[in-house]
Order: sequence, then structure tokens, then C-alpha cells
Amino acid sequence: MIERLTKPAEVEEAARRIAETLAAHAEWLYAEGASRRASSLRRSECDVRAAQGRLIFSCWSDEGARVWRVKGWEWTGEKLLLEATRAAGAESVLLELIPRAAASAVVEIVSASRRLRAEQLARLACAQLPGARVERVGLSSGARRGQPGRYARIMLTHRNRRIAVTGLIAAAAHDETEAFLSSALLWFTRARQQRRGPLVEQLWLVVHQELAQPVARQLALLRDDLCRALKLFSIDEQQKTMTPLRSLDRAELWDESLPRFRPPALESDLSDWAKRLLALAPEAVDVVRARHGETLRFHGLAFARVRRLLNQERAWLGIDGARRRLLDASNWHECVELLEQLRQHRDALAADHRHAFYKAAPEAWLESMLRRDITQLDPGLRIAPLHAQFRAARTNNPATPNSAATRPVDLLALRHDGRLVVIELKVAEDREHVLQGTDYYRRVEAHRRRGHLAHAKLFGDAHIADSPPLVYLVAPLLRFHRAFNQLALSIAPDIELYRFDLNEDWRAGIRVVRRARVNYQTP
Repeated sequence: MIERLTKPAEVEEAARRIAETLAAHAEWLYAEGASRRASSLRRSECDVRAAQGRLIFSCWSDEGARVWRVKGWEWTGEKLLLEATRAAGAESVLLELIPRAAASAVVEIVSASRRLRAEQLARLACAQLPGARVERVGLSSGARRGQPGRYARIMLTHRNRRIAVTGLIAAAAHDETEAFLSSALLWFTRARQQRRGPLVEQLWLVVHQELAQPVARQLALLRDDLCRALKLFSIDEQQKTMTPLRSLDRAELWDESLPRFRPPALESDLSDWAKRLLALAPEAVDVVRARHGETLRFHGLAFARVRRLLNQERAWLGIDGARRRLLDASNWHECVELLEQLRQHRDALAADHRHAFYKAAPEAWLESMLRRDITQLDPGLRIAPLHAQFRAARTNNPATPNSAATRPVDLLALRHDGRLVVIELKVAEDREHVLQGTDYYRRVEAHRRRGHLAHAKLFGDAHIADSPPLVYLVAPLLRFHRAFNQLALSIAPDIELYRFDLNEDWRAGIRVVRRARVNYQTP
């Protein structure tokens, strides 16, 4: 209940207690009335004092300095409420201050919640194997030091053997498959290398129903001996049940029904707008065609879009989608100015490597360089046609436009001998590099086997060999993840994976420093 301040003694007492409350928390969320947007306040940015029988509260909000006379207050234990006026009583409002939990407290809460879910998962796993007992329960490493991981790490013991169990215990993202499986395989490998205790013979993967099929498809691409050690389970947390799932045979991947294959937009004459924009910097601008127009990129950074609407061409200018504006004769000078800025800052010799134009979309920059001459990577590749951001499937769900099932292949090329080549590019360490490349292999190979690529004349009249695609995994020399080779060795050896190490200063010109087959195993 709001405590009214009518006497000087009450004002003095309220000032003391409110000051103690504010000092108890390092940061607060501050809002002037329920309809106002909350802003963040540090403890040092607000003050309360008694002056001439009045209680004065002052702070520095997003709207600037605010000074209020407080006529009543309440601390509910969860938030501080201040009945306040200003401008000689002309403006009256209820101020709300809510303490923000310290980062360490939030981490502790999340960690405790995930550990509880991991313990529940351990009990379900034990129920699958009568006589098994839980040896230990923990969490995977977090994305940052000190943060709780997203996956349970459970070790079971049963009849002098051990079984590793892992499952997702945080909200699942639409592209969780490769991250979950990469983490699980690395943990299993480390666990098997431990010399103390019985051998870890199996790895149980526990996933929710929406991830079961994607994970099962990925497992079918692993080495046979590794597949025999893995078991996949589906969990229903509401029913508190864990159901074993049948593993997929590789042949079943090619027999599955496929989403509708939509060939990429055909090469056609450029629009008038695209020709004008391309002429401004032909050495740096490339054009990515879509079904209803073109996107123009400066070293991979999109800066203009052309679309055909009701048989009319319209162009939009801008790097940031929120600030994109219609391009016409009246603001053509803005386009010229933008290109000059891109020339200055998005260049290998740019003075400021911290500029937003230089740092943005580095993988697209590398892709644009390879699109101009893919033989820089492999002289055996055909220069054209070359498909960038190739989609083997499309989604009709607007909520997941870039889900794992519809992510585009960076580059799809054809060698002179007719072999398809799936090229996956990275410019920073990415643990999922290997599994993303093999997932793209699976999708391209499924369409190749059905004849979709040949029927669509994806590479014109060039012959597509009756052989699975090659997978080229490309990154600068020092930007491969430290677990890259270990994960590559988990892939079935009949899937040909090649690692291409590029020079670190690739923006100045691409050179292949080293090329090697990474999952070949001698008999």
C-alpha cells in the first residue's frame, strides 16, 4: 500500500529507507507510468533526498534529467513505486523502479534450472536400462566462460560398461542440429579416451521430436563404427517418456520424399537499373539474381535491390534494410556517394579495418571474389555456371525462413569431369563447419539422384557425372576450428571431404595454401 508523506519526520524516514533500497541494487529499470518505455538506470544515476519538508527524487533517464517531488511511496519487495509530481503539480505520475538481477545471479538461476532438467533426463535414461545407475550429471561448456551449457552430460554405469547420454535442455533453435551433434561427438570422443574406469561403449542422443528427423539424417552420414555406438531417443517432457528411434540407413536418405525443387532464377538480361548501378564500379559490384529482380553487392555487401512490380522496375538503395529508400533520379547522387564510401572502406587496402563497411559480411566478400573466378580455388572447376547461395529446398513458413532445412549452399559448382562440388565457406572459427557441409552434400545428392539438377539444366548442357558431389570446406589458414579434423574423421569415408586453407590476407587476393582430403581412412 502506498505510504503518504504528510509530515517532515515521515519525509526524512522515507528518504533514508528509499536510499537504502536504491543502494542495495546496482541497476534498475525505470518507467514513468505503465505505458512508458522502461530505461535502465545505474545506482549512481539516481538520487533521493529530503529538502525543506519535501522528498525529491532525481535521475537521468533516456529523456534527460528528471526531477520529481514524491508524495507517496511503496516497496513491494519486487519493485519501488513512487507517486510523484513535477511542474508545480501540473504533471502527476506513478514512477516504477524494478531492480535488475545481477548477471551472476541470472547465470546461477539458469544453471540451477538446467541442472534440474539434466537430473530429470538422467532418471529417464536409467529407466531405459534396468540395473543402470547414474555415475555423474553435468552440463556442457557454455558459449562464454562461466555460463551454463545447453546440453546435459550424463554418464551411466551398467554391468562394467559405461554409457554417455546427452540431450538439449534449453530452448531449441531452428538450426540446432549441427551444434548439438558436433558437441555430442566431441564429448563422446574425449570420454572414450579416458583411461580411468570402464570403457564408454555407447552414446545416447536425446532430442525433442522436431529435431529427431534432422539428427537421424545426419547420423546416417557418419562412419559405420560410430553409428553402431550411437542410439537416438525422442523425449516427451510432458508425458515424461523417452522413446528409442530406429536409425536410418544411408539408402533411406535417397528414398525420402523431397520438398519441391525450385531451380534458381535463369540467367537473363540485367534490368536498366542494375546496368546503371553495375557501371559505377564494375570491378567490385556483382549481381545476385532472384525470381523477381536483382540484388547488387559491393564485394559481397548488398547496397541496392531491383524488383519488378506490376511490370515496372523499381530500385531501393541502402545497406541497412530499415533505412532503405526508393532510388530515383532525384537521389541518384546518394548512390554515387555511397559507392565512393564503399570504395574507401570496403577494400583490402582500407586504412580503418574497424569500419562497419570493412567488417560487414566477410563470408559474402570471400564468396564474391570466388564468384568472379572460382578457378582460384580449384583450376578443375568450371567458371560458369556457378550457383551462389543455392537453395535445394524452400520453406513456406515465414517464421523460419533460414531454418537448417532451407539454408543455402554457399557455392555449387561443376568440375570439368562432371563431378558436382558443394563449397562451404567460413572466415571465422565455426565448429559446425563440417556437419553443415555434409548436410548440404546430402540435399544436393538427393536431388542429383532424382535427376532434378539435370532436368533443370542447372549447368546448361554440361554433363553431370553419375557420382556423388565432392565437398570443399574452405577457410583462411588460421580460422579452422580446433576440432575440425576430429569432426571430419567422424564422417563416412565414402563422402569425399576436402579442406582448403587460404591465405590470411585473402581480401588482397586468394591463394590456396594447402589442400587435403580430411576424412580418408586407410584400411
